Amino acid sequence: MEALKKLKRYPWAETELARFNLETTLTPREFKADCLSELEKENLEKLNIIRAKVKQLDAEIILTGILPTLRKFDLEFHNLTPKKRYKALMEAINRQLIGSAYELRMFGIDELLVKHDSPLLEACNTSFQVHLQVSPANFVSMYNIAQTLAAPVMAIAANSPIAFGKRLWHESRIAFFQQSIDTRTTHDHMRERRPRVNLGNDWLDQSVIDIYREDIARFRVLLSADVEEDSLALIKDKKVPKLRALQVHNSTVYRWNRPCYGVSDNGKPHLRIENRVLPAGPTVLDEVSNAAFWLGAMIGMSKNCEDIRSKISWEDIRDNFGKAAKFGIDTSFNWFEDKKISACDLVLEELLPLAREGLEHQKVEKKDIDRYLGVIEERAKKHMTGARWQLRAFTKLQKEVGRDEAITVMTAAIVKNQIKEMPVHTWDMPELGDLDEYRPSKLRVEEFMDTDLFTVQKDDIIELVAELMDWKKIRYMPVEDSKGNLGGLITSRLLLRHFTRKNHPGAKNASMVKDIMIENPITIHPKATIVEAMHIMRDKQIGCLPVVKDGELIGIITEMEYLRISGRLIERLEK
Repeated sequence: MEALKKLKRYPWAETELARFNLETTLTPREFKADCLSELEKENLEKLNIIRAKVKQLDAEIILTGILPTLRKFDLEFHNLTPKKRYKALMEAINRQLIGSAYELRMFGIDELLVKHDSPLLEACNTSFQVHLQVSPANFVSMYNIAQTLAAPVMAIAANSPIAFGKRLWHESRIAFFQQSIDTRTTHDHMRERRPRVNLGNDWLDQSVIDIYREDIARFRVLLSADVEEDSLALIKDKKVPKLRALQVHNSTVYRWNRPCYGVSDNGKPHLRIENRVLPAGPTVLDEVSNAAFWLGAMIGMSKNCEDIRSKISWEDIRDNFGKAAKFGIDTSFNWFEDKKISACDLVLEELLPLAREGLEHQKVEKKDIDRYLGVIEERAKKHMTGARWQLRAFTKLQKEVGRDEAITVMTAAIVKNQIKEMPVHTWDMPELGDLDEYRPSKLRVEEFMDTDLFTVQKDDIIELVAELMDWKKIRYMPVEDSKGNLGGLITSRLLLRHFTRKNHPGAKNASMVKDIMIENPITIHPKATIVEAMHIMRDKQIGCLPVVKDGELIGIITEMEYLRISGRLIERLEK
């Protein structure tokens, strides 16, 4: 919001759902000649204006599908942009929530299972949305082509693989967006309820009206608008209605290829297909190349295929879409005539020639065609997208430093490469030196704690616990009950004392964990800072802190975490 105050003289800079998001609107252009290079030029010019303004706030901007350094607590309501529309939207979605919370469940290299109390998780997602105006007569065929291209275009453009420190899908936005506002819950029956975020349920058959009817019938109105125009009366008088109520409802049903109705400045109505699968970033050049690839392929395929439905089944379209979101450039697609083909081969052998043909048909300048499609070609040849770069970079760094520092170093490298406008297929793997300064003092316990816990229960045998701690080389073992609530703590010092005194005359007869454990260990809340945790451990002279929320054990912090961070800080000082 502070950045927007500095940008208030620029109407193209707009708010988004969360305070940390910024949206820019680019000028609509006729699809011909130098439209693509002009799109890149305008985008860069506006981006540089924003960079200069946020620099005054000691901040940077980053183009990415999901910000790797984003924390779960960044998605709490204090970060909702203070506008009535956003608050009304959040409240309306909450009213339709069937379960007790929103749930994220994703399985990639890592696993993410988390609950959240608001649909503000939607704000994780940022995209580069491209609109293509089409005629009503061609809308059905063009929309079905857009559905077909969604998966391969997403695969070669993916840039959202990491969220909350977890390596997930190549384009995690797909699952994040759907699940963040998914008001459904599980039942013991199999009634079908559709999510507001979806690809669709079948081919479009008759006209765009079919989509609007489906969305009106299936999804309740979330936002109302003060509509005074009588659309039917305007049509009768040969005037063009704005269909404001339809537009408002359409803005709350999030199809990945969304139909858009609008009225141009010249007063003429038009239809557009809005491509929402493209993520923001990694650079402006990458974004415009993605747009050129999609736009060219849309036209090229329409010139070579009268009805896409005769070439591929809807079931394959759905399957391709899900696979592309998960595996990105590593996807194997089901393609025309039941052909199996890799993402890179599909792009290189079939879609790039179609995209070139489409751009040439639109009389786009040859140097621009070569420039932007050349970026896509190199990505496919080098097997490198923003998503794959992030996954490789994070995995490399995590073997050298802790998770938080690895994410921070990687994000710093992304920002530096973006400023240089280097397309992602040319990026080197990041090094620890890419981050000039690392300040972990503001980390919260939940970002810092170890969540992969080995625990015991009160009735476990002491000898078994000793063996477990020896096997896993750990010094602290939380004691929990069957519900996951903390009941005590076993330490290596307690075990040493037990075995040392075990055979002494008059020694206490102890055989189970409950006989020797610390019954009420000192704990800490996940939202505390690591500095607070450090002070407690130092003042109480203890080596670990179980992390507890509402009685439930959710993590642990030991002195080893501090040793790791302090060691890295000392190394940085030496450099």
